Amino acid sequence: MHNYDTLSVQEATVLQVALRKKLNIAEREIPVHTIGGADISLNLYSTTIYAGIILLSFPGLKPVGWSLIKAETQFPYVPGYLAFREVPALIAAWEQLSRKPDVLVVDGHGIAHPRRMGIATHFGIETGQATMGCAKKILTGTYEAPSLMQGSHTPIMAGAEQIGHAFRSKKNTAPVFISPGHRIGMENSLQLIKQCTGKYRIPEPTRLAHELVNRFRRGEMPEGYHDSF
Repeated sequence: MHNYDTLSVQEATVLQVALRKKLNIAEREIPVHTIGGADISLNLYSTTIYAGIILLSFPGLKPVGWSLIKAETQFPYVPGYLAFREVPALIAAWEQLSRKPDVLVVDGHGIAHPRRMGIATHFGIETGQATMGCAKKILTGTYEAPSLMQGSHTPIMAGAEQIGHAFRSKKNTAPVFISPGHRIGMENSLQLIKQCTGKYRIPEPTRLAHELVNRFRRGEMPEGYHDSF
């Protein structure tokens, strides 16, 4: 169902266009009791992918469960199409979860993507899950640097269209780049990530997901689902 290995880049583009028609980033009330963080670890041209999703209590941000998967991909490394390498493994990790988070924060972009189809958006539309992207680097668009104070933010613009926020999650550090994925609004995403920042630059859901996946890749964590609810 989620095997993209046989797609050409042209076919992948057609699929992105089709999925984009299902995009919903209207602002909404989202009661959040559990928030998820998702991350992928792989070498640039490797076929092996390590995917993880961590579940955190909200607003306490304490780990309450996680899912880890090792998978293979044959889709080539092509900038702007990384979701076709990474989403199938994330969906496999997602399907292992016996409980799903109210919102999933993905290490990557949502609509702040040339075709508005970053990994968070792609995953959200494929699963129907409320998602948002939190990326370390900008992929497309322009922004003015937010002030150096923690919590400051400026819009990421693609022409006249806002596609995200540059958000200063920690004083005097580089911003992170926030954008809605699916079933969550632009301001929803910003306000939620403000409640997920701690003492590090990377907000807790994706920071802890990154740590989890790297431990898994080093052989320190077993594959599968762990529930500590």
